[in-house]
Amino acid sequence: MKGNNEPVDANRTIDFFINGQPATAFAGETVIQAARRAGVAIPHFCWHPELSVPGNCRICMVEVEQERGDPWFDIGCNMPVTAGMRVLTESENVKRLRRDTMQFITLNHPVDCGICNKAGECILQDYHYEHNGRASQSIDRKNHATKFFPLSDRIMLDNERCIMCTRCVRFTHEVSKSHALGAVHRGDHALIRPAEDANFNEDMYSDNVIDICPVGALLSRTDLDHSRVWYTKPTPSVCPGCSRGCSINLWHRKPEWAFKALDARLNTRIERVTPLDNPAVNGPWVCNKARDLAAIFERPRATQAMVQGRAVALGEATAAAAALLATAKRVVALVSSWGSNEELAAFADAFTARLGRDMMAYVKPDHLPQPGEVVADDLLIRADKNPNTRGATAYFPMLPAQPAALLAGADLVLVWGEGVAPTSIPVGPKVIRLDAYAQEHNAQADVFVPISIQTERHGHYTNFEGAVTGFAPCFAPAPTVGHAEQLFRALSTAHGKPTASTNAGKVAKGART
Repeated sequence: MKGNNEPVDANRTIDFFINGQPATAFAGETVIQAARRAGVAIPHFCWHPELSVPGNCRICMVEVEQERGDPWFDIGCNMPVTAGMRVLTESENVKRLRRDTMQFITLNHPVDCGICNKAGECILQDYHYEHNGRASQSIDRKNHATKFFPLSDRIMLDNERCIMCTRCVRFTHEVSKSHALGAVHRGDHALIRPAEDANFNEDMYSDNVIDICPVGALLSRTDLDHSRVWYTKPTPSVCPGCSRGCSINLWHRKPEWAFKALDARLNTRIERVTPLDNPAVNGPWVCNKARDLAAIFERPRATQAMVQGRAVALGEATAAAAALLATAKRVVALVSSWGSNEELAAFADAFTARLGRDMMAYVKPDHLPQPGEVVADDLLIRADKNPNTRGATAYFPMLPAQPAALLAGADLVLVWGEGVAPTSIPVGPKVIRLDAYAQEHNAQADVFVPISIQTERHGHYTNFEGAVTGFAPCFAPAPTVGHAEQLFRALSTAHGKPTASTNAGKVAKGART
């Protein structure tokens, strides 16, 4: 745990008191850390559990009672807990100090909450009502600063809202290590600015500063003025951008606030992506690729099943695929590394009797690093650009780099997911394709079945370290799109499992079992 004057030792504990109640701290913990674990909230702006302690804002001031003499005051973020310490976080003295501190912090802050993108999530707004709640006592004119300063191609800075907590600066120095931000000038003329010898555009974690900014000073240029936070809700999910599998929240419009007259697609788009704190995987951070997941998920979709390029009902395509599987003598299946654990289990169960005999299955990479993309780093980004390679290879081996010999003797190739061009499949075998996105080669397959994507179903991924993380649906799939998990059960009719006519109806309706 960062933010201490000395390392925290969880094996040694210290007894002390918070607001008259006994509490326990780990050796080396500060008052604010121990209070958080005890369920006592101490207000803070500049302090962050994953960053160093600057002691800038002073809003976390607490009172320490003395057996003899007057009490003393200090900031809870930088004060180590000592044995027997008696800390007060809600005394009249502390409340007065907080009110005075809030007066100082809001001295030059503009009252533009009504047009601020952070409204509804702004800590300054919350603390004003909780710890101050009074108009400014200053009669002097506010200092004005740069209203819209481009920190990068992705982030806009409103200097008038900035309270100089320096979280963003410390993040670039201590977490992303880009050293791309710094502070210039002093006092109430201080400004956050890009460093002259660094390029904030090259920081693949830059958008995290938007999340950790306690006010509306740092704004996403992509999400600016898209939607008020209270019109949207988060759905827990997993970033599929690499094998790290970071936990994220996908924000989308609430059904009760759905647009009626405007384009209906606005109701089913991802408004923004934020980290979902997961200490076992990504902590409180994600890279910028996760922020841009809408560009991946919202590509043109494939919604029409086809047989020999002819549009058919989903159930008919499922039956045609089952018929091809039933008559095939040697099947090679190319398994998606974007498939969920549930889908992989359904696939393995459906073809248990054939796998290793007249059917071979191999895991393929659905996505490879793109030109200009950061391939890997020491923080989160992994070279494998697929979320469930480990989960898939628990069932099947990886496809060799040169798969031509494996495919040469097949009379049927089943391609699940992306990453397999028609030119990589030899002429001769029949082809069944399962994909979610519109591709020209979909119509070239003997059977094409459109399937749902991650935002339309429940599931789990296993990341490269073995951590299993779940995701939930944000939207309903189109009625002509099936779930792969049910489709595999329907295709199992090829070797004597339940009939296609029974299961194909479930696929067509997108039913979950």
